[in-house]
Amino acid sequence: MDTGIEARKEVAVLAGGPADGLRIYVEGRPSVLQVTYPCELEAPAPGVRAEALYVYRRDHRTREEPLRYGFDAASP
Repeated sequence: MDTGIEARKEVAVLAGGPADGLRIYVEGRPSVLQVTYPCELEAPAPGVRAEALYVYRRDHRTREEPLRYGFDAASP
């Protein structure tokens, strides 16, 4: 869907959790970001991988760069 509004990349900083302080570029101010970390497998199988998933939610009070995303410990 073309809204006629061009999204631009903005700097965002993650607060708390395993990616605390990480600065990234986001486009379109997403409400939620997912960060994954690879998990070490005891006996790797071909084509199989496991990753830990962490959720960060945007702080809507932040109006200018850097946007802030806080760690959501309650999310799966």
